[in-house]
Amino acid sequence: MAHIIVVGNEKGGAGKSTIAMHVATALARMDHRVWTLDLDLRQQSLGRYLANRRAWLKKEERDLPVPGYMQLPEADPAAVAAGEQAADNRLNRAVAELEEKSDFIIIDCPGSYTRLAQVAHSLADTLITPLNDSFVDFDLLARIEGDGEKILGPSVYAEMVWSARQLRAQAGLSPMDWIVLRNRVGAQQMINKAKMEKAVATLAKRIGFRVGPGFSERVVFRELFPRGLTLLDLRDIGVRSLSLSNIAARQEVRDLVKSLKLPGVEVNF
Repeated sequence: MAHIIVVGNEKGGAGKSTIAMHVATALARMDHRVWTLDLDLRQQSLGRYLANRRAWLKKEERDLPVPGYMQLPEADPAAVAAGEQAADNRLNRAVAELEEKSDFIIIDCPGSYTRLAQVAHSLADTLITPLNDSFVDFDLLARIEGDGEKILGPSVYAEMVWSARQLRAQAGLSPMDWIVLRNRVGAQQMINKAKMEKAVATLAKRIGFRVGPGFSERVVFRELFPRGLTLLDLRDIGVRSLSLSNIAARQEVRDLVKSLKLPGVEVNF
């Protein structure tokens, strides 16, 4: 069966689609069969990222690995069983179709609570949750006192992940590996960064996730989107001298993929 990687939280702007694209492309570069689903049916950021990649490669007549992309099938009322929700049927049909031709299925969730996102989390073998380095984002995981020091209890998103874990256990599936990334970390605000690092590490022990390396805040990630490129593509398209920032960003991609500890993956880029 394919290993399902879900990238999700309930807040926009945390870099979910950028993470999903770089993980998908990295796995494709290592000759794994990778397919993707975008559950943000309105914005379709990951879908547009991949469309940009295919268009740019065709225009420039270049050949780079391209992860597969599947549009979520429309709900067929006749196929929805009694008591089943249409969203469940749509996602389960998509995953069932992709499992036979995939080593990894990467699902990019919207930055809000939806039934599709809820179902996707219950399917996740690996869950990646990127957080902006801010207590605004941290509030999705846990409620804290005003000084940011004391954790009062889990918040809405953490409770949804707990429910997804319970559903997996009831279905006899393997436990979910949950990785939280402090993403888009800036160079300044050292006091806030230290508080966030401490709070995330403390919460990890309480609610059971691993802390992984995210991406720093870099302009290059926004510049790559219109061409559908990732940090791993730059040398292949003729960028011979990478800037120090690009080299550091490439290392961040490598560190992230290694930290996921995916089955059968030996990072070689």
